[in-house]
Order: sequence, then C-alpha cells, then structure tokens
Amino acid sequence: MPPGTAPHSEKGVEKMKVLVLFYSTYGHTYRMAEAVAEGARSVKGAEVDVCRVPETLSEDILARMNAVEAQKAFAHIPTAKIDDLERYDAIIFGTPTRYGNMAGQMRQFLDASGPLWARDVLVGKVGSAFTSTGTQHGGQETTIISFIVNLLHFGMVVVGLPYSFAGQNTVDKVIGCSPYGASTIAGPAGARMPNDIELEGARYQGRFVAETAAKLFP
Repeated sequence: MPPGTAPHSEKGVEKMKVLVLFYSTYGHTYRMAEAVAEGARSVKGAEVDVCRVPETLSEDILARMNAVEAQKAFAHIPTAKIDDLERYDAIIFGTPTRYGNMAGQMRQFLDASGPLWARDVLVGKVGSAFTSTGTQHGGQETTIISFIVNLLHFGMVVVGLPYSFAGQNTVDKVIGCSPYGASTIAGPAGARMPNDIELEGARYQGRFVAETAAKLFP
C-alpha cells in the first residue's frame, strides 16, 4: 500500500474503497457521478462512497444563477473534507467545466490538499476524472486533461475511459465522452441531461477504475 493508506476492513476482510467526489451546479455532473458510482459498485469487493465538495458561492449568487432549486436534488449527498481522501484507494473526480478548466469549487478544495501532498498520502492511489460542459466543444477534453495534471502531481495512477467503451465512437448523434474520461453536454440553457451513452460511459469508467484499483489493492 502507498504511504498514508490504511487497511480497510470489515469483520477482518480488507475492502477496496472508492470515492466518487463531485461538484455540480445544476445536477448534470451529479447524474454522471451516480452512474460512475453504479459502475464502481458492480466490481466485487468495492466499497463506494459518493461525496460532494463544499459550495463556495453565496445563496444570493446561486439564486441569480437559478441553481438553488436544482441543487436540492443532491443536497442529501455528504460534503467531503480534504482529509477524507486518505481513506480511499481510488478517487474519481467530477466537475463541470469553467472556461476549459475545473470549477472553482473543486479547485479550492484541491488547493487545500497540501498537507496530504507533503505526506505522499495520494501516491499510488488510482485517480480519474469526468466532466460536463454547456456545448460540444466547451472544454470537455481540456478540463479533464488539466485535471489529470493535478492527479500526476499527487502521484496517482491515472485511469481514463479507453476505447473499449465503444459508445464514444458514436458520430450520428450529439454525445460526450473521450478517452480522457466520461462527459456530458448540458446545453446552453442547461436543459439537456446525460443521455444513455454518456451514462453508460460513466458506468464503464467507474467500473474500470474499480477494477484497476482491485488489481493494485488485492
């Protein structure tokens, strides 16, 4: 096990733990996170938690963004603390894109990870990322690729969405997903929710990450 990783046991049986950690404004990334978690839970021996990062915008700003009602759908999801990351063997991060990068809420959360980084806590753990954008070319690939840079600084083993998920080869309809990770397209007004192919891509990624972690943490 990498430094800082503690055994996870239940009645003496070691468990492989996966965290799906997301930020969502209108619910699109949350829907993808649920699908990612579903895929991870399909792997025998995987114990999967879903958490969100803290909101940093005020209620007034969220109201002006028409996001207050949408966020009620995932208000029951527990909020993570940075030290929680130490407990997991694999972490799958989900964020909407903001100008081709991760959302500020996720950025602020990761910016508090210095103490974990200094102790090599995340070295050797499995890391992966997924996203959502308003348009087809609104930064899906740049958001995930730039996120992966963070994971490499943490010393994580990076896992994407391989072309063995054939759904990403679809060209006759609008879809997200790339070899870097699963993604969805919200539409300019946020009315479009993840379609079946995008949700299946998220499940595939969750399953693939958990299978990879199971090999590293048998």
